[in-house]
Amino acid sequence: MLKMSTTIEYKCPNCGAPIIFSGATQNFECEYCSTTFSREQVELYNQVQQQGENGQSNNASWNISSQQNEYLNTMGYICTSCGAEINCDENTAATECIYCGNPVILTRNVSGMLKPDFIIPFKKTKEEAKQALRNFYKGKKLLPKVFKDENHIDKITGLYVPFWLFNCVASGVANFNATKVRRWTQGDYRYKETSHFVVTRSGSAVFQKVPVDGSKKMADDYMDSIEPFDYKDMVNFNDAYLSGFLADKYDVSAEETESRAILRIENSLVSDLRSTVTGYDSVTLSSSHISTSDNSADYALLPVWILNTNYKGQTYMFAMNGQTGKIVGKLPIDKGRFCRWLFGLTGLFSVIGVILCIILYYLY
Repeated sequence: MLKMSTTIEYKCPNCGAPIIFSGATQNFECEYCSTTFSREQVELYNQVQQQGENGQSNNASWNISSQQNEYLNTMGYICTSCGAEINCDENTAATECIYCGNPVILTRNVSGMLKPDFIIPFKKTKEEAKQALRNFYKGKKLLPKVFKDENHIDKITGLYVPFWLFNCVASGVANFNATKVRRWTQGDYRYKETSHFVVTRSGSAVFQKVPVDGSKKMADDYMDSIEPFDYKDMVNFNDAYLSGFLADKYDVSAEETESRAILRIENSLVSDLRSTVTGYDSVTLSSSHISTSDNSADYALLPVWILNTNYKGQTYMFAMNGQTGKIVGKLPIDKGRFCRWLFGLTGLFSVIGVILCIILYYLY
C-alpha cells in the first residue's frame, strides 16, 4: 500500500526558494538570492507560514491522498513546490523531489516516537567530501576507471544515519594470568625462571553515548570505523538541519542493538582494568564478569557522506564522517589493468605473469 505523508520544505523568507543547511557556515543558505539565515530565523518564518488565520495548521497545501496501489512498504508524498507525487522508502526521513530538486522532510518519520533526541549537523561540505574521495583514490593505479570519473564522484550523498546512543554504569571484575621472567648466567649455564601470578582487578565506570547504528542499510563495520563523533557539536534535534540532505529513521530498535553496545562497554571496561596490571612481562585475560545498571538509550542522527558503487555484481562503499572527515572504503582491482601492468613488469610472455593473472581472475 502506498502511504501518503505530510512534508516540510523550508523556504527562503526573501525569495521563497528552498534553503539548505550549510556545514561550512553552520547556517541556512538560499542558493538563489545568497541570503544566510540562523536556525531561529528559519524556525520562526516556518511557524508563521504554517499557521492559518485561526491559529491552526494549514493542511490544505499538503494535498494528501488516500490512493492505494501495488507498492508495498512505500511512502508517498506530494511535493509542495511542483505538485509531483514522489515515492520513497518507508524509512526515509529527508530526501529531495526528483522533479524539481527541492529538499523535502517527511514529518511522519521525525515526529512523535520517531523524533530523534539529538543531531550532529554536517560540518564537512560536499566539496570537502569529494576531495577526500579523490585523495582516497589517488595513487591507486589498478582502480577501475568508473570509480575515478568526476560525474561518479559527484554522486556522493550526505546522509543522516540513525544511531542509538547508550548510557549506563558498568561494574565488574576481571582475572588475569600474569608472568614475571628472570634470567641469569652462572658459570657455563644460563638460567630462566618464570613466576606465574593470578591478578584480579575490579572497578566501575560511567559510559555515556556509546554509539550503535540503527540502520539495516548501513554496514556495521563501516559505521564503527568512521567513529568517533565529537559530541560537543551535538544539539537537540531540529528537522531544519535535514534540509538539503538525506535522512533515514531507524529500522533496528534499541533492544535489537543493545547486545552490540553491551559488548563494546564490557570490552572497554576490561581494557581499562587491564591497563592497571603493570610490572609483569606478560598479561592475558582469563575471565571477566561485567554487569550494567542505570541503562538508557538516546536516539540521534549523525552525519555521514556515502558513495556506493556497483562493480561487476559487487557493491563497494566509501563512507566519510560528515563531522570529522574520517574515511573508510573498500576498493576493487581492475583485472585488465593489473595484467597489463604485470606483463609490462615481467615481460609479455612471462609464465609467471600469466599464472598470476589466472589466479587473480578466479580470486576476484
